[in-house]
Amino acid sequence: MAARQPSKIRDSDIVGLKYFDRLMPLLERLHDVGTQRDRAGNRQLFFDQYCAYILLFLFNPIVTSLRGIQQASELKKVQKKLGCPRASLGSLSEATEVFDPEPVKHIASELAAQLEPLGQDRQFPEVKHLITAVDGTVVKTLAHIVQAAYLRSPTDGRSMSAWRLHTHFEVERGLPVRIDVTGAGSQGENDERAVLRNTLQADRCYVMDRGYAQFSLFNAIVAAGSSYVCRVRDNSVYEVVEQRPLSAEAEAAQVMFDAVVRMGQDRKGADRPEHLMRLLFIQTTPHHKRGKHGGGTSGPRSDGVLRIATNLLDVPAEVIGFLYQRRWMIEIFFRFLKHILGCRHLLSTNPVGVEIQAYGAIIACLLIALWTGKQPTKRTYEMICFYFIGWADEEELLAHLAKLKNQDA
Repeated sequence: MAARQPSKIRDSDIVGLKYFDRLMPLLERLHDVGTQRDRAGNRQLFFDQYCAYILLFLFNPIVTSLRGIQQASELKKVQKKLGCPRASLGSLSEATEVFDPEPVKHIASELAAQLEPLGQDRQFPEVKHLITAVDGTVVKTLAHIVQAAYLRSPTDGRSMSAWRLHTHFEVERGLPVRIDVTGAGSQGENDERAVLRNTLQADRCYVMDRGYAQFSLFNAIVAAGSSYVCRVRDNSVYEVVEQRPLSAEAEAAQVMFDAVVRMGQDRKGADRPEHLMRLLFIQTTPHHKRGKHGGGTSGPRSDGVLRIATNLLDVPAEVIGFLYQRRWMIEIFFRFLKHILGCRHLLSTNPVGVEIQAYGAIIACLLIALWTGKQPTKRTYEMICFYFIGWADEEELLAHLAKLKNQDA
């Protein structure tokens, strides 16, 4: 039996277009990006229009591919609202060879600056730096690209291709602030620790899993004027300088051990931290390695003790434990990115295209936060895409959003 052909996208399928009245002025500065090579003056698709189509894809679950964007571009409703002409599939595919993602990053930074500053009601006021979870997620592609090839399929041995999205996620705001795209391999410049070392900022507290545990990286974070909370390996070598008593709050948070230590082996040429560190043991549920569908494992084993290293010497032990626990918010964001914003499917196999799509996702998250006053979740995404479709008056809509925000507060 022949496969069922997907139906064409109709005007009634597209939602959220009223928000593009506020989006398009934001994107106007991108119009001339990449036009230097257009000496004939016959370019049909400009960068601001391409980014508008990317955001249309992110806010419309009905649009699931580049061909879906091309179909949507044929709709008069879309053309009128976005001020964009019909885009051919070839123009959309070729766009990533022409455009530069850097100006999109600047727009994301400007939107982030519009967020309300964290006030006195911070979740972790004991930590002076911005709490930033760091991790990467792999997005696979079927294309066999040398840049992205990273492993052999466990089932049939064919080479697989993918990109890794190295993400910085502000925990207290629940928002991504940076994504760097590399091949999915873990060697050289693609290594997650190397990528983080090249993107360090001051006044951030980086919360990391044990894949980032590296003394030279810890030194670099401190040198940048930031701090870290990182899980270290179970066989880590250390020398206790000062063991600290546990408070009742720390014991209630399952903290078993708290000490100032010197990490690493004291031998010639050994890589060691250039500062005193604090090591905490926190009781958790043991985890045993087991197989999973399609080969591979469900993660490394754990003996039921989390070993957390940090340079935050004066922050209560239980707060350090809660900080590491909140690292899982970045994993929830990855699910939101892939399953709600549709970024499981890459619109381009070009790293520039992947980066534009990634920063389009960041802009989408920031817009959700700015428009609803809430973190980007499935619910707030639905509010933007579906719930407010019927509001004709923008002032009335914004007043209603403010009312909902105050009710939640």
